[in-house]
Amino acid sequence: MRGKINFEEAYEIPSLADSSRDQAALYIAPNDLERYLSQVKSPTGERLDISNKKGIGYTIYSLTVPGIQGITDKAKAEKHARDVNDWIANEIKDHKDRLGAFAALSMHDPAQAGAELERCVKQYGFHGALLNNFQHAGPDGETYLFYDQPAYDVFWEKCVELDVPVYIHPSAPAGYHFQQLYAQRKYLVGPPLSFALDVSLHVMGLITNGVFDRHPKLKVIVGHLGERIPMDFWRTNHWLEDVERPLATPRGDTMSKKDIYYYFKHNIWVTTSGHFSTETVKYVADYLGPDRIMFSVDSPYERVEVGSDWYDNDKDALSKALGGEEGYMKVGRENAKKLFKLKDYHDANA
Repeated sequence: MRGKINFEEAYEIPSLADSSRDQAALYIAPNDLERYLSQVKSPTGERLDISNKKGIGYTIYSLTVPGIQGITDKAKAEKHARDVNDWIANEIKDHKDRLGAFAALSMHDPAQAGAELERCVKQYGFHGALLNNFQHAGPDGETYLFYDQPAYDVFWEKCVELDVPVYIHPSAPAGYHFQQLYAQRKYLVGPPLSFALDVSLHVMGLITNGVFDRHPKLKVIVGHLGERIPMDFWRTNHWLEDVERPLATPRGDTMSKKDIYYYFKHNIWVTTSGHFSTETVKYVADYLGPDRIMFSVDSPYERVEVGSDWYDNDKDALSKALGGEEGYMKVGRENAKKLFKLKDYHDANA
């Protein structure tokens, strides 16, 4: 399929790429680390050539983990966010028909985050923001700022005003979090477990704490086919609706107004990034339909070649899982075209 849109694609400023080697080594095989380091600091060149060969018409880049969310000092985080946004804008400016970007944001100050997002959208045409889970803060970095609290409403209001989505992306556990949970379970860091646990907690917080009720037009993207939330839809919804809601009502507690399915069908999109399983796509599509799923790869952690070959070579089975050719096209590019307001990009109508 030509013209696929790919948008969980990481970069790092070259001068800092080697310093991220240790974190990358947590989930990059040793014999693949040099390829990763070469690609993560070069959003054009080889990566663009591979994307073209594999039918990727448009790529949206985002700052790799832990990104700005790993910077505990507010002033430093805000400055670095602005610097990296200016850097990636300059890198992709000569490839407007092929490349775009998500804003990197410091989430220490919700109003400042909204202002930087607005600058990136209006000045550079960025397609929204990608946040590497919660913001680390405090002198030891062990204060975690989640965006499901009322203090962040000013940020979400800005996202709705700009009509751009926010991608809630995982990052590796660090500090006390790592030492207590994963130091003796290091092979569970990343895709095997920690990524899904952290992001699902954050996304479910957005739902149950009423963020989407207060901002009904808010758009959020969740990678890896929903960070395992869809696999537990029934049980989660059963508990929230049949147990928690009756408990909350007499106590006067505030809960989300709708069931979990509503928010995934109105506010949340999931992607195939790093989860190239036709069987799982079918499972999620049976709940949500093809309109809420979008193709993506997750490079350079995953290879564009692997994700694209799966989507192209398993077309018949994917089309069947997605209700036909129209569903296959929606997931491959049409849903992303609509969400990101993309029209005249490379191979947009191939």
